Amino acid sequence: MTSPPEDLQRRIREADREAAVQRLQEAYAEGQLTHEEMDQRLDGVLTASTRGDLEAVLAVLPPEEPGTVAEIGAAGGRIRRTGAWKVPRTLKVASAFGRVRLDLSRAVIDHPVIDIELQIGTGSARITVPRDAVVDLGGLTTGWKDVRYKPRAAKGKGPTIRITGAMGMGRLKIRHAFR
Repeated sequence: MTSPPEDLQRRIREADREAAVQRLQEAYAEGQLTHEEMDQRLDGVLTASTRGDLEAVLAVLPPEEPGTVAEIGAAGGRIRRTGAWKVPRTLKVASAFGRVRLDLSRAVIDHPVIDIELQIGTGSARITVPRDAVVDLGGLTTGWKDVRYKPRAAKGKGPTIRITGAMGMGRLKIRHAFR
């Protein structure tokens, strides 16, 4: 799907660039690009300045699979996902007053990068990530309380969990699974 002309002139953000690099990496891993094509397109993404530049570089890739975005929401109460649940590529979680518990330690993760977008009002959130996961909190804004997270040394084999969005008055706690 192409963007409107005025959107093509919009300057890209670092998050747009990272998402484009991720799409290229996934296409390369699936055998849709040769090594040379990957190098050329990666250079194009890193030098792109507008949305149109990015779309031109990504035009040869097939469209992203539909249904890889899931939304979970609750005004109050709890949101809880544990056990062997299938984690979508992008998970949007919204809670005004309740608690959010996401346990990814035994979840089925099919993607090298998982985006979790949090919109939490006054409730708290706790996320347990796989032992070897890399957590990126660059796109998260916090209100009253800081995030509690102790990063582990990355071994390079686990998924990258990118957490973005906003935490209002609640606290986000992230921990790595023990096993």
